[in-house]
Amino acid sequence: MIVGGVAGGMSTAARLRRRDEDMEIIVLEASGHVSFANCGLPYHVSGVIPERSSLLLQTPESLAARFNLDVRINTRATAIDREKQTVTTDTGDTIAYDHLVLSPGATPIIPPIPGIERALHLRTIEDVDAIIAALTDDVRSVAVIGGGFIGLEVAENMRHRGLDVTVIERAPQILTPLDEEMAAIVEKRLTDNGVTVITDGDTTSIGADTLELSDGRVIPADLVIASIGVRPANELAVAAGLAIGERGGIKVDDRQRTSDPRIFAVGDAAEKADHVSGEDTLVPLAQTANRHGRLVADIITGRDVQRTPTLGTAIVGVFGLAAGSVGWNERRARGAGRNIRVIHLHPANHAGYYPGAETIHLKVVVDADTDLILGAQAVGGDGVDKRIDVLATAMRAGLTATDLADLELAYAPQFGSAKDPINMVGFINDNMVQGERTFQWHELDEALADGWTLVDVRTPGEYQRGQIPGAVNISVDDLRDNADTFRDKKVLVHCQVGLRGHVACSLLGNLGIEAANLDGGYVTWTHGQLSRN
Repeated sequence: MIVGGVAGGMSTAARLRRRDEDMEIIVLEASGHVSFANCGLPYHVSGVIPERSSLLLQTPESLAARFNLDVRINTRATAIDREKQTVTTDTGDTIAYDHLVLSPGATPIIPPIPGIERALHLRTIEDVDAIIAALTDDVRSVAVIGGGFIGLEVAENMRHRGLDVTVIERAPQILTPLDEEMAAIVEKRLTDNGVTVITDGDTTSIGADTLELSDGRVIPADLVIASIGVRPANELAVAAGLAIGERGGIKVDDRQRTSDPRIFAVGDAAEKADHVSGEDTLVPLAQTANRHGRLVADIITGRDVQRTPTLGTAIVGVFGLAAGSVGWNERRARGAGRNIRVIHLHPANHAGYYPGAETIHLKVVVDADTDLILGAQAVGGDGVDKRIDVLATAMRAGLTATDLADLELAYAPQFGSAKDPINMVGFINDNMVQGERTFQWHELDEALADGWTLVDVRTPGEYQRGQIPGAVNISVDDLRDNADTFRDKKVLVHCQVGLRGHVACSLLGNLGIEAANLDGGYVTWTHGQLSRN
Protein backbone atom coordinates (compact mmCIF):
# COMPACT_ATOMS: atom_id res chain seq x y z
CA MET A 1 0.00 0.00 0.00
CA ILE A 2 1.40 3.39 -1.04
CA VAL A 3 -0.11 6.66 0.18
CA GLY A 4 0.73 9.39 -2.32
CA GLY A 5 1.01 9.04 -6.08
CA VAL A 6 3.50 11.66 -7.19
CA ALA A 7 7.33 11.53 -7.12
CA GLY A 8 8.27 9.27 -4.20
CA GLY A 9 5.12 7.18 -4.25
CA MET A 10 5.08 6.43 -7.95
CA SER A 11 8.82 5.72 -8.00
CA THR A 12 8.21 3.15 -5.27
CA ALA A 13 5.30 1.58 -7.13
CA ALA A 14 7.00 1.32 -10.52
CA ARG A 15 10.22 -0.07 -9.04
CA LEU A 16 8.27 -2.62 -6.99
CA ARG A 17 6.60 -3.95 -10.12
CA ARG A 18 9.87 -4.15 -12.03
CA ARG A 19 11.27 -6.28 -9.19
CA ASP A 20 8.18 -8.38 -8.42
CA GLU A 21 5.53 -9.28 -11.00
CA ASP A 22 3.18 -10.97 -8.50
CA MET A 23 2.95 -8.37 -5.72
CA GLU A 24 -0.37 -6.56 -5.29
CA ILE A 25 0.38 -2.83 -5.33
CA ILE A 26 -2.25 -0.25 -4.39
CA VAL A 27 -1.62 3.50 -4.65
CA LEU A 28 -3.90 6.04 -2.99
CA GLU A 29 -3.73 9.64 -4.25
CA ALA A 30 -5.83 12.38 -2.65
CA SER A 31 -5.79 14.64 -5.72
CA GLY A 32 -7.21 13.91 -9.13
CA HIS A 33 -3.83 13.25 -10.77
CA VAL A 34 -0.82 11.02 -10.28
CA SER A 35 2.74 11.25 -11.52
CA PHE A 36 2.37 14.83 -12.70
CA ALA A 37 5.26 17.22 -13.35
CA ASN A 38 4.79 19.63 -10.46
CA CYS A 39 8.12 21.33 -11.21
CA GLY A 40 6.68 22.39 -14.56
CA LEU A 41 3.53 24.02 -13.16
CA PRO A 42 4.80 27.65 -13.17
CA TYR A 43 5.72 27.38 -16.84
CA HIS A 44 2.23 26.31 -17.83
CA VAL A 45 0.89 29.48 -16.20
CA SER A 46 2.75 31.61 -18.75
CA GLY A 47 2.33 29.30 -21.70
CA VAL A 48 6.01 28.37 -21.91
CA ILE A 49 4.62 24.85 -21.54
CA PRO A 50 1.47 25.40 -23.62
CA GLU A 51 -0.30 22.08 -23.20
CA ARG A 52 -1.66 21.10 -19.80
CA SER A 53 -1.48 17.48 -20.91
CA SER A 54 2.32 17.75 -21.08
CA LEU A 55 2.35 17.91 -17.27
CA LEU A 56 0.41 14.66 -16.89
CA LEU A 57 3.09 12.03 -17.20
CA GLN A 58 0.88 9.04 -16.37
CA THR A 59 -2.74 8.23 -15.63
CA PRO A 60 -4.26 5.45 -13.53
CA GLU A 61 -5.14 3.70 -16.78
CA SER A 62 -1.63 3.90 -18.26
CA LEU A 63 -0.10 2.73 -14.98
CA ALA A 64 -2.49 -0.21 -14.84
CA ALA A 65 -1.70 -1.17 -18.42
CA ARG A 66 2.09 -0.98 -18.12
CA PHE A 67 2.72 -1.89 -14.48
CA ASN A 68 -0.48 -3.59 -13.32
CA LEU A 69 -0.87 -1.02 -10.53
CA ASP A 70 -4.15 -0.36 -8.71
CA VAL A 71 -4.04 3.45 -8.62
CA ARG A 72 -6.97 5.17 -6.91
CA ILE A 73 -7.16 8.93 -7.43
CA ASN A 74 -9.40 11.26 -5.42
CA THR A 75 -8.93 8.84 -2.54
CA ARG A 76 -7.51 10.10 0.71
CA ALA A 77 -6.08 7.82 3.39
CA THR A 78 -7.66 8.91 6.67
CA ALA A 79 -6.36 6.45 9.26
CA ILE A 80 -3.80 3.74 9.84
CA ASP A 81 -4.45 0.84 12.18
CA ARG A 82 -0.94 -0.40 12.85
CA GLU A 83 -2.06 -3.41 14.90
CA LYS A 84 -4.43 -4.69 12.21
CA GLN A 85 -2.18 -3.40 9.41
CA THR A 86 -4.97 -1.61 7.60
CA VAL A 87 -5.54 1.78 6.01
CA THR A 88 -8.97 3.44 6.00
CA THR A 89 -9.90 5.86 3.22
CA ASP A 90 -12.37 8.70 2.94
CA THR A 91 -14.46 6.49 0.66
CA GLY A 92 -15.05 4.15 3.59
CA ASP A 93 -12.78 1.34 2.44
CA THR A 94 -10.47 -0.49 4.82
CA ILE A 95 -7.51 -2.04 3.03
CA ALA A 96 -4.96 -4.44 4.50
CA TYR A 97 -1.24 -4.11 3.85
CA ASP A 98 1.93 -6.12 4.38
CA HIS A 99 4.11 -3.07 3.73
CA LEU A 100 2.93 0.53 3.89
CA VAL A 101 4.80 3.41 2.21
CA LEU A 102 3.88 6.95 3.18
CA SER A 103 4.58 9.55 0.52
CA PRO A 104 1.94 12.22 1.23
CA GLY A 105 4.27 15.09 0.31
CA ALA A 106 4.04 18.53 1.84
CA THR A 107 1.37 21.17 2.21
CA PRO A 108 1.73 24.93 1.74
CA ILE A 109 2.38 26.99 4.85
CA ILE A 110 -0.62 29.28 5.34
CA PRO A 111 0.07 32.04 7.87
CA PRO A 112 -2.78 33.57 9.92
CA ILE A 113 -2.99 36.75 7.82
CA PRO A 114 -6.40 38.44 7.45
CA GLY A 115 -7.56 37.79 3.90
CA ILE A 116 -5.17 34.87 3.30
CA GLU A 117 -8.09 32.84 1.98
CA ARG A 118 -7.87 34.95 -1.20
CA ALA A 119 -4.32 33.71 -1.86
CA LEU A 120 -3.76 30.85 -4.30
CA HIS A 121 -1.00 28.25 -4.11
CA LEU A 122 0.94 26.18 -6.63
CA ARG A 123 1.53 22.55 -5.69
CA THR A 124 -0.91 20.47 -7.75
CA ILE A 125 -2.63 20.35 -11.13
CA GLU A 126 -5.76 21.64 -9.42
CA ASP A 127 -3.75 24.62 -8.14
CA VAL A 128 -2.46 25.55 -11.60
CA ASP A 129 -5.98 25.23 -12.99
CA ALA A 130 -7.24 27.62 -10.30
CA ILE A 131 -4.51 30.17 -11.06
CA ILE A 132 -5.16 30.10 -14.80
CA ALA A 133 -8.90 30.46 -14.19
CA ALA A 134 -8.22 33.48 -11.95
CA LEU A 135 -6.11 35.22 -14.61
CA THR A 136 -9.00 37.09 -16.18
CA ASP A 137 -8.69 40.25 -18.26
CA ASP A 138 -9.28 42.30 -15.10
CA VAL A 139 -6.06 41.09 -13.47
CA ARG A 140 -3.24 43.58 -13.91
CA SER A 141 -1.13 43.08 -10.78
CA VAL A 142 0.15 40.00 -8.96
CA ALA A 143 1.69 39.85 -5.49
CA VAL A 144 3.82 36.79 -4.75
CA ILE A 145 4.36 36.19 -1.04
CA GLY A 146 7.66 34.34 -0.73
CA GLY A 147 10.98 34.68 -2.53
CA GLY A 148 11.98 31.05 -2.71
CA PHE A 149 12.44 28.92 -5.82
CA ILE A 150 8.76 28.48 -6.66
CA GLY A 151 7.88 32.08 -5.79
CA LEU A 152 10.50 33.39 -8.21
CA GLU A 153 9.42 31.00 -10.95
CA VAL A 154 5.86 32.21 -10.53
CA ALA A 155 7.02 35.83 -10.62
CA GLU A 156 8.94 35.31 -13.84
CA ASN A 157 6.06 33.57 -15.55
CA MET A 158 3.56 36.22 -14.46
CA ARG A 159 5.86 38.84 -16.02
CA HIS A 160 5.88 36.80 -19.21
CA ARG A 161 2.11 37.33 -19.23
CA GLY A 162 2.69 41.09 -19.08
CA LEU A 163 1.48 41.56 -15.50
CA ASP A 164 2.88 43.87 -12.82
CA VAL A 165 4.56 41.60 -10.30
CA THR A 166 5.74 42.22 -6.74
CA VAL A 167 7.65 39.62 -4.72
CA ILE A 168 7.41 40.05 -0.94
CA GLU A 169 9.98 38.16 1.11
CA ARG A 170 9.92 38.31 4.89
CA ALA A 171 13.63 37.45 5.22
CA PRO A 172 16.40 39.99 4.52
CA GLN A 173 17.03 38.33 1.14
CA ILE A 174 15.41 36.16 -1.49
CA LEU A 175 16.61 32.58 -2.08
CA THR A 176 17.83 31.80 1.42
CA PRO A 177 19.88 28.74 0.30
CA LEU A 178 22.24 31.33 -1.20
CA ASP A 179 24.33 33.80 0.74
CA GLU A 180 23.26 37.42 0.55
CA GLU A 181 25.82 38.63 -1.99
CA MET A 182 24.91 35.76 -4.35
CA ALA A 183 21.17 36.29 -3.94
CA ALA A 184 21.68 39.99 -4.76
CA ILE A 185 22.69 39.03 -8.32
CA VAL A 186 19.36 37.24 -8.80
CA GLU A 187 17.42 40.10 -7.27
CA LYS A 188 19.00 42.54 -9.72
CA ARG A 189 18.00 40.32 -12.66
CA LEU A 190 14.43 40.31 -11.37
CA THR A 191 14.28 44.08 -10.98
CA ASP A 192 15.94 44.61 -14.36
CA ASN A 193 13.03 42.64 -15.84
CA GLY A 194 10.35 44.68 -14.12
CA VAL A 195 9.70 42.61 -10.99
CA THR A 196 9.48 44.64 -7.79
CA VAL A 197 11.29 42.82 -4.96
CA ILE A 198 10.60 43.72 -1.33
CA THR A 199 12.75 42.05 1.33
CA ASP A 200 12.16 42.34 5.07
CA GLY A 201 8.53 42.59 3.97
CA ASP A 202 5.98 41.35 6.49
CA THR A 203 2.50 40.93 5.00
CA THR A 204 -0.13 41.90 7.56
CA SER A 205 -3.36 41.78 5.55
CA ILE A 206 -4.76 40.99 2.12
CA GLY A 207 -7.62 43.07 0.77
CA ALA A 208 -9.85 42.79 -2.27
CA ASP A 209 -7.19 44.04 -4.68
CA THR A 210 -4.27 45.06 -2.45
CA LEU A 211 -1.82 43.66 0.05
CA GLU A 212 -0.61 45.63 3.07
CA LEU A 213 2.80 45.37 4.75
CA SER A 214 3.70 46.00 8.37
CA ASP A 215 5.45 49.26 7.44
CA GLY A 216 2.22 50.61 5.99
CA ARG A 217 2.98 50.11 2.32
CA VAL A 218 0.05 49.02 0.19
CA ILE A 219 0.89 46.77 -2.75
CA PRO A 220 -1.42 46.38 -5.77
CA ALA A 221 -2.59 42.77 -5.85
CA ASP A 222 -5.45 41.77 -8.14
CA LEU A 223 -4.11 38.25 -7.66
CA VAL A 224 -2.13 36.90 -4.68
CA ILE A 225 0.05 33.79 -4.85
CA ALA A 226 1.31 32.48 -1.50
CA SER A 227 4.62 30.67 -1.88
CA ILE A 228 5.86 30.95 1.68
CA GLY A 229 7.13 27.41 1.93
CA VAL A 230 5.84 23.98 2.80
CA ARG A 231 5.54 21.75 5.82
CA PRO A 232 5.51 17.94 5.86
CA ALA A 233 2.06 16.43 5.46
CA ASN A 234 2.45 14.41 8.65
CA GLU A 235 -1.15 14.24 9.90
CA LEU A 236 -1.66 10.58 9.02
CA ALA A 237 1.62 9.59 10.65
CA VAL A 238 0.93 11.63 13.78
CA ALA A 239 -2.50 10.07 14.21
CA ALA A 240 -0.96 6.62 13.82
CA GLY A 241 1.57 7.34 16.58
CA LEU A 242 4.65 7.24 14.37
CA ALA A 243 7.71 9.15 15.56
CA ILE A 244 7.94 12.72 14.28
CA GLY A 245 11.13 14.79 14.20
CA GLU A 246 11.70 18.28 15.55
CA ARG A 247 11.09 19.79 12.11
CA GLY A 248 7.78 18.00 11.69
CA GLY A 249 9.00 15.34 9.28
CA ILE A 250 8.35 11.65 9.76
CA LYS A 251 11.42 10.13 11.41
CA VAL A 252 13.04 7.35 9.40
CA ASP A 253 16.21 5.29 9.64
CA ASP A 254 18.81 4.84 6.91
CA ARG A 255 16.46 2.42 5.15
CA GLN A 256 13.51 4.85 5.24
CA ARG A 257 11.72 2.78 7.91
CA THR A 258 9.60 4.67 10.38
CA SER A 259 9.30 3.80 14.06
CA ASP A 260 7.02 0.99 12.85
CA PRO A 261 9.25 -1.39 10.82
CA ARG A 262 6.36 -2.31 8.51
CA ILE A 263 5.88 1.33 7.50
CA PHE A 264 8.25 3.34 5.33
CA ALA A 265 8.19 7.06 4.52
CA VAL A 266 9.70 8.91 1.57
CA GLY A 267 9.50 12.30 -0.11
CA ASP A 268 8.75 15.70 1.34
CA ALA A 269 7.01 14.25 4.41
CA ALA A 270 10.06 12.30 5.58
CA GLU A 271 13.20 13.58 7.24
CA LYS A 272 16.59 13.10 5.56
CA ALA A 273 20.15 12.97 6.82
CA ASP A 274 22.20 16.06 6.03
CA HIS A 275 25.40 15.27 4.11
CA VAL A 276 27.59 17.67 6.06
CA SER A 277 26.40 17.20 9.64
CA GLY A 278 24.51 13.91 9.51
CA GLU A 279 21.64 15.58 11.38
CA ASP A 280 17.99 15.16 10.44
CA THR A 281 16.78 17.74 7.93
CA LEU A 282 13.96 18.44 5.49
CA VAL A 283 14.72 18.59 1.77
CA PRO A 284 11.54 18.95 -0.34
CA LEU A 285 13.06 18.01 -3.70
CA ALA A 286 11.63 15.63 -6.30
CA GLN A 287 14.99 14.06 -7.14
CA THR A 288 15.51 13.00 -3.53
CA ALA A 289 11.97 11.64 -3.33
CA ASN A 290 12.48 9.56 -6.48
CA ARG A 291 15.77 8.10 -5.23
CA HIS A 292 14.26 7.14 -1.88
CA GLY A 293 11.21 5.61 -3.55
CA ARG A 294 13.46 3.33 -5.56
CA LEU A 295 15.42 2.51 -2.39
CA VAL A 296 12.31 1.48 -0.45
CA ALA A 297 11.10 -0.73 -3.29
CA ASP A 298 14.45 -2.50 -3.32
CA ILE A 299 14.34 -3.04 0.45
CA ILE A 300 10.79 -4.40 0.36
CA THR A 301 11.84 -6.86 -2.35
CA GLY A 302 14.83 -8.14 -0.43
CA ARG A 303 17.87 -6.00 -1.27
CA ASP A 304 20.14 -4.91 1.58
CA VAL A 305 20.63 -1.25 0.66
CA GLN A 306 20.52 2.03 2.52
CA ARG A 307 20.22 5.72 1.74
CA THR A 308 23.07 8.16 1.37
CA PRO A 309 22.97 11.54 3.13
CA THR A 310 21.29 14.36 1.24
CA LEU A 311 23.19 17.26 -0.32
CA GLY A 312 20.13 19.36 -1.20
CA THR A 313 21.37 20.14 -4.70
CA ALA A 314 19.00 22.59 -6.38
CA ILE A 315 18.76 25.12 -9.19
CA VAL A 316 16.31 27.78 -10.34
CA GLY A 317 16.12 29.89 -13.48
CA VAL A 318 14.81 33.47 -13.76
CA PHE A 319 14.93 35.53 -16.94
CA GLY A 320 17.82 33.59 -18.42
CA LEU A 321 19.83 33.57 -15.19
CA ALA A 322 20.47 30.33 -13.33
CA ALA A 323 21.12 30.11 -9.59
CA GLY A 324 22.26 26.77 -8.20
CA SER A 325 23.38 25.55 -4.81
CA VAL A 326 24.57 22.42 -3.06
CA GLY A 327 25.30 21.73 0.60
CA TRP A 328 25.83 24.46 3.16
CA ASN A 329 26.19 28.18 2.55
CA GLU A 330 28.64 30.42 4.40
CA ARG A 331 25.96 31.68 6.77
CA ARG A 332 25.11 28.18 7.94
CA ALA A 333 28.73 27.09 8.23
CA ARG A 334 29.67 30.10 10.36
CA GLY A 335 26.53 29.65 12.44
CA ALA A 336 27.62 26.07 13.15
CA GLY A 337 31.02 27.31 14.31
CA ARG A 338 32.97 25.72 11.47
CA ASN A 339 36.48 26.87 10.67
CA ILE A 340 36.05 27.67 6.99
CA ARG A 341 37.69 28.97 3.86
CA VAL A 342 35.46 30.87 1.44
CA ILE A 343 36.29 31.21 -2.25
CA HIS A 344 34.62 33.59 -4.73
CA LEU A 345 35.53 33.63 -8.40
CA HIS A 346 33.94 35.07 -11.53
CA PRO A 347 35.15 33.10 -14.55
CA ALA A 348 33.63 32.81 -18.02
CA ASN A 349 31.50 29.75 -18.68
CA HIS A 350 33.72 28.87 -21.63
CA ALA A 351 36.82 30.20 -23.36
CA GLY A 352 36.61 33.98 -23.47
CA TYR A 353 37.82 34.18 -27.05
CA TYR A 354 34.92 32.01 -28.27
CA PRO A 355 31.76 34.06 -28.97
CA GLY A 356 29.02 34.11 -26.36
CA ALA A 357 31.08 33.72 -23.19
CA GLU A 358 29.15 34.62 -20.04
CA THR A 359 30.29 35.16 -16.48
CA ILE A 360 29.60 32.56 -13.81
CA HIS A 361 29.66 33.86 -10.24
CA LEU A 362 30.88 30.91 -8.19
CA LYS A 363 31.24 30.56 -4.42
CA VAL A 364 32.61 27.56 -2.56
CA VAL A 365 32.68 26.98 1.21
CA VAL A 366 35.44 24.69 2.46
CA ASP A 367 36.11 23.16 5.88
CA ALA A 368 39.55 24.57 6.70
CA ASP A 369 40.33 21.70 9.08
CA THR A 370 39.58 18.82 6.69
CA ASP A 371 39.69 20.54 3.25
CA LEU A 372 36.31 18.94 2.48
CA ILE A 373 33.78 20.94 0.47
CA LEU A 374 30.86 22.03 2.66
CA GLY A 375 28.83 23.65 -0.09
CA ALA A 376 28.78 25.81 -3.20
CA GLN A 377 26.66 28.36 -5.03
CA ALA A 378 26.73 29.50 -8.65
CA VAL A 379 24.83 32.23 -10.45
CA GLY A 380 25.07 32.99 -14.17
CA GLY A 381 24.03 31.78 -17.60
CA ASP A 382 24.97 28.59 -19.38
CA GLY A 383 27.23 26.27 -17.42
CA VAL A 384 25.94 26.95 -13.90
CA ASP A 385 24.24 23.55 -13.71
CA LYS A 386 27.39 21.78 -14.93
CA ARG A 387 29.58 23.32 -12.24
CA ILE A 388 27.11 22.71 -9.42
CA ASP A 389 26.68 19.11 -10.56
CA VAL A 390 30.46 18.56 -10.64
CA LEU A 391 30.77 20.00 -7.14
CA ALA A 392 27.86 17.89 -5.88
CA THR A 393 29.56 14.80 -7.31
CA ALA A 394 32.86 15.78 -5.71
CA MET A 395 31.14 16.20 -2.36
CA ARG A 396 29.43 12.82 -2.66
CA ALA A 397 32.78 11.21 -3.54
CA GLY A 398 34.52 12.84 -0.58
CA LEU A 399 36.99 14.78 -2.72
CA THR A 400 38.75 17.67 -1.06
CA ALA A 401 38.74 21.20 -2.40
CA THR A 402 42.39 20.79 -3.36
CA ASP A 403 41.47 17.68 -5.38
CA LEU A 404 39.39 19.90 -7.68
CA ALA A 405 42.58 21.27 -9.22
CA ASP A 406 43.31 17.89 -10.82
CA LEU A 407 39.86 16.95 -12.14
CA GLU A 408 39.97 16.17 -15.85
CA LEU A 409 36.94 17.93 -17.30
CA ALA A 410 35.78 18.08 -20.91
CA TYR A 411 37.24 21.03 -22.80
CA ALA A 412 36.60 22.66 -26.12
CA PRO A 413 36.36 26.45 -26.49
CA GLN A 414 32.57 26.50 -26.83
CA PHE A 415 32.05 24.35 -23.73
CA GLY A 416 34.70 25.28 -21.19
CA SER A 417 38.23 26.44 -20.59
CA ALA A 418 41.56 24.69 -20.36
CA LYS A 419 41.45 25.76 -16.73
CA ASP A 420 37.81 25.09 -15.91
CA PRO A 421 36.19 27.16 -13.14
CA ILE A 422 36.14 23.99 -11.04
CA ASN A 423 39.90 23.62 -11.48
CA MET A 424 40.31 27.28 -10.56
CA VAL A 425 38.53 26.63 -7.26
CA GLY A 426 41.14 23.97 -6.56
CA PHE A 427 44.00 26.32 -7.47
CA ILE A 428 42.69 29.12 -5.27
CA ASN A 429 42.05 26.76 -2.38
CA ASP A 430 45.55 25.32 -2.68
CA ASN A 431 47.01 28.84 -2.56
CA MET A 432 45.10 29.43 0.67
CA VAL A 433 46.24 26.11 2.12
CA GLN A 434 49.80 27.18 1.35
CA GLY A 435 49.35 30.37 3.34
CA GLU A 436 47.81 33.04 1.12
CA ARG A 437 45.53 35.11 3.33
CA THR A 438 42.18 36.43 2.12
CA PHE A 439 39.46 38.63 3.51
CA GLN A 440 35.77 38.41 2.67
CA TRP A 441 33.82 41.42 1.44
CA HIS A 442 31.93 41.61 4.75
CA GLU A 443 35.23 41.60 6.68
CA LEU A 444 36.66 44.65 4.92
CA ASP A 445 35.60 47.32 7.41
CA GLU A 446 37.04 45.29 10.27
CA ALA A 447 40.31 44.82 8.38
CA LEU A 448 40.66 48.53 7.69
CA ALA A 449 39.94 49.30 11.34
CA ASP A 450 42.71 46.85 12.22
CA GLY A 451 45.27 48.86 10.25
CA TRP A 452 45.28 47.20 6.84
CA THR A 453 45.98 49.48 3.86
CA LEU A 454 43.63 48.85 0.92
CA VAL A 455 45.35 48.89 -2.47
CA ASP A 456 43.40 48.63 -5.73
CA VAL A 457 45.74 46.95 -8.25
CA ARG A 458 43.47 47.41 -11.27
CA THR A 459 44.24 49.85 -14.05
CA PRO A 460 43.53 53.58 -13.54
CA GLY A 461 40.67 53.30 -16.02
CA GLU A 462 39.00 50.55 -14.03
CA TYR A 463 39.53 52.52 -10.84
CA GLN A 464 37.85 55.59 -12.32
CA ARG A 465 34.79 53.58 -13.31
CA GLY A 466 34.19 52.58 -9.69
CA GLN A 467 36.22 52.00 -6.57
CA ILE A 468 36.00 50.88 -2.97
CA PRO A 469 36.11 53.93 -0.69
CA GLY A 470 39.54 54.45 0.80
CA ALA A 471 41.44 52.34 -1.73
CA VAL A 472 44.78 53.54 -3.12
CA ASN A 473 45.18 52.76 -6.83
CA ILE A 474 48.50 51.25 -7.94
CA SER A 475 48.16 48.85 -10.86
CA VAL A 476 49.69 45.41 -10.46
CA ASP A 477 52.18 46.17 -13.22
CA ASP A 478 53.48 49.19 -11.25
CA LEU A 479 53.39 47.55 -7.84
CA ARG A 480 56.95 46.21 -7.84
CA ASP A 481 58.40 49.68 -8.40
CA ASN A 482 56.27 51.08 -5.54
CA ALA A 483 56.70 48.23 -3.07
CA ASP A 484 58.91 50.23 -0.70
CA THR A 485 55.90 52.47 -0.04
CA PHE A 486 54.37 49.62 1.92
CA ARG A 487 57.31 48.57 4.09
CA ASP A 488 56.13 47.94 7.66
CA LYS A 489 52.49 48.05 6.54
CA LYS A 490 49.82 45.40 6.22
CA VAL A 491 48.56 45.56 2.64
CA LEU A 492 45.13 44.31 1.56
CA VAL A 493 45.06 44.21 -2.23
CA HIS A 494 42.13 43.79 -4.57
CA CYS A 495 41.50 43.68 -8.30
CA GLN A 496 38.32 43.09 -10.31
CA VAL A 497 37.75 39.40 -9.56
CA GLY A 498 40.74 38.22 -7.53
CA LEU A 499 43.34 36.95 -10.02
CA ARG A 500 45.51 40.07 -10.24
CA GLY A 501 45.04 40.41 -6.50
CA HIS A 502 46.63 36.98 -6.10
CA VAL A 503 49.56 38.08 -8.29
CA ALA A 504 49.98 41.25 -6.24
CA CYS A 505 49.70 39.37 -2.95
CA SER A 506 52.38 36.91 -4.07
CA LEU A 507 54.66 39.72 -5.22
CA LEU A 508 54.42 41.62 -1.95
CA GLY A 509 54.83 38.48 0.11
CA ASN A 510 57.99 37.53 -1.78
CA LEU A 511 59.35 40.99 -0.93
CA GLY A 512 58.73 40.43 2.77
CA ILE A 513 55.62 42.63 2.99
CA GLU A 514 52.58 41.31 4.86
CA ALA A 515 49.80 41.08 2.30
CA ALA A 516 46.32 39.65 1.85
CA ASN A 517 43.84 39.46 -1.03
CA LEU A 518 40.19 40.60 -1.00
CA ASP A 519 38.41 37.40 -2.04
CA GLY A 520 36.51 37.78 -5.30
CA GLY A 521 37.75 41.33 -5.76
CA TYR A 522 35.69 44.37 -6.62
CA VAL A 523 32.91 42.30 -8.21
CA THR A 524 32.17 40.33 -5.03
CA TRP A 525 32.39 43.52 -2.94
CA THR A 526 29.87 45.16 -5.31
CA HIS A 527 27.46 42.24 -4.95
CA GLY A 528 27.79 42.56 -1.19
CA GLN A 529 26.89 46.24 -1.36
CA LEU A 530 23.87 45.41 -3.52
CA SER A 531 22.66 43.02 -0.83
CA ARG A 532 22.92 45.70 1.86
CA ASN A 533 21.14 48.47 -0.10
